[in-house]
Amino acid sequence: MKKVLVPVTVHTSPEQMRHAVEEAIAIYRKEDGVQIHLLSVQLPVSRHVSDCFAPGEMQELHAQAAKEDLAPARAAFSAANVPFLSHMETGRSAETIASFAREIRCDRILMGEAVQPGIANKLFGNLASQVQHLLGLASECRVIGC
Repeated sequence: MKKVLVPVTVHTSPEQMRHAVEEAIAIYRKEDGVQIHLLSVQLPVSRHVSDCFAPGEMQELHAQAAKEDLAPARAAFSAANVPFLSHMETGRSAETIASFAREIRCDRILMGEAVQPGIANKLFGNLASQVQHLLGLASECRVIGC
């Protein structure tokens, strides 16, 4: 089964998310056997900050934030009658997206920004470039800017 990942982070604008969701819907309609995965990446908080919360409260706050982050994408997929799976992970954006993509063995990651070539972008580039770099050139999972 082909798996398409649509990640949403604090860096994802509503327009970028809309483009990625539209592309995922188009892929689902064109190709057979496509499974769509939505991923909300929540940034971790320091131990100093997390100690101010009751046990489990930080997880609940992350889960609520993920639900809010993914609401527009969930609504668009539901309106288009496209099935999807929702996920939430906590961690640094690029590393978390790359790790999750490997875990579910996805074929494509649809991001609202293009992968930029060159060494400077590999070192300091945008999130899409960072994810592609972490996955490696030999990876079967492609990062696609939308």
